[in-house]
Amino acid sequence: MRPEKHPAVYIMASRYRGTIYVGVTSDLWQRVWDHKNERFDGFTKDYGIKTLVWYEHHLSFEDAILREKQIKKWNRAWKFRIIEEMNLNWDDLHDVIDANVMFRP
Repeated sequence: MRPEKHPAVYIMASRYRGTIYVGVTSDLWQRVWDHKNERFDGFTKDYGIKTLVWYEHHLSFEDAILREKQIKKWNRAWKFRIIEEMNLNWDDLHDVIDANVMFRP
């Protein structure tokens, strides 16, 4: 049996208002763990991006991908605004993902 998928868009950061990365996944907790443990070569590993600062769950993967593409086009100030609406202090949300579930229609 395949595990249930939970599409999510997420933003990770290197530090407060530092380098950020926008991604999409079907398993948010695992994907963030992978970034934290540098399991992927590339941008997040090169820039030390290991802190989950924002996320939102979606009902479909198609919606999540559209939202990721939308956010990637935004300027930094807009990205900072959505992060700080959810997470003013840029705390690491990895261990509280389930406590903060948000679905975007």
